[in-house]
Formats: sequence, C-alpha cells, structure tokens
Amino acid sequence: MDFKKIVMERYAVKLFDGIKIPEQKVKELFEMIRLAASSFNIQPWKVIVITNDELKEKLAPASWHQKQITTCSHLLVFCANKDIAGNIDLLEKEMIKNGANAESIKSYIQMMRDFEKRLSDSEKLSWAQRQAYLALGNALNGAKALGFDSCPMEGFDSKEYSKILNLPQNLVPSALCPIGYAADKPKAKLRFPDKEVFEYLE
Repeated sequence: MDFKKIVMERYAVKLFDGIKIPEQKVKELFEMIRLAASSFNIQPWKVIVITNDELKEKLAPASWHQKQITTCSHLLVFCANKDIAGNIDLLEKEMIKNGANAESIKSYIQMMRDFEKRLSDSEKLSWAQRQAYLALGNALNGAKALGFDSCPMEGFDSKEYSKILNLPQNLVPSALCPIGYAADKPKAKLRFPDKEVFEYLE
C-alpha cells in the first residue's frame, strides 16, 4: 500500500472486533514508532502497552467508557517524558556506544543540556507532548500500512490513568492509540479545502 492510499484509508475506528494482532505485526509497528522523528533526537516519550482485558476494563471509566478501549487488541498509552535531562544522558551513552567520539559530541550534548535547563516544568511537558505526537503519527499510519486499524484519542482522564497504571511523575499520559481490526465502517473524510490550509506568500 503506497503512502497516499494509507493516508486516504486510515480513519479513527470507534469499535474493534477484539481479535488479537499477530505479535510479529505489532513488533513491526513498534519499530516504526521507535524510529519517529524528534527534536534533537531526544525522544521524550514512553509508550505503555496494554493487552490485559481486565486492565482495559479498569481504564474504561477513565476513558469515558469509549468502546475502543475494551475492544482493541493493544492499547498504546503515549506518555510525554518530562525527564528530558535523563533522556539526554541516555542519548549521549547510545551515541558513544554506536561509535561517536565523546569529545566530538561534547558541544552538541551541552547544547541540549542548555536547552533543557531553560525550560520550566510546564514547558518540559508541553515540549515532550509535541514530540510524542510525532511518534503517534507513525503509529496511526503504520498500523494501516501493516493491515490493521487505530484511533487517536485525547478523551481520557490523564491523572486517573497515571494512578491506575502507577506511573512515575515524569511520565504523563498524553494520547491513547488503541489498535486492532475495525468492526465499524469509515465515513467519508471531511477536511477543510486546501485554500483554508495552505497560504502562499509571494
């Protein structure tokens, strides 16, 4: 399936059929998510993967009882990671592990550290959430490319999710992406015309 067809056919599924996605397909999707772009390559997100039906039922009230939560194969909880400094440390180690010279990347790492120090706690969250949405985009289109479906969701209680999942304070649930096989039918896509989206400056 070419990318244009993926974009045209992907839609926000409201009801899944409950059938489990083969694990190999899930791993392929996770690799697409892992390779998502991020500013400085800091990757300030973590994806919590939920397959347990009892846990999905427990999360349902905090998701306004939307049926995607309990009928999906896997529920992906995209969390913004406010521990940006920790990710910079991890990235530095990975760069060196993959052949970078510690001295040659010193200024680049310091630039990232200076950027992180300038951010307030709320700015760290906002920045990390914007990055996490890049990964979410890969999940949505990746799922369709692999032959299954998805639904981006913000309609949930983030604080309640944090409590139920016992997440550390640095991880903030910011978007949900249930994946599985659709049990509903897509409606015709409605989007603003291009003149409302693009503006040419001459």
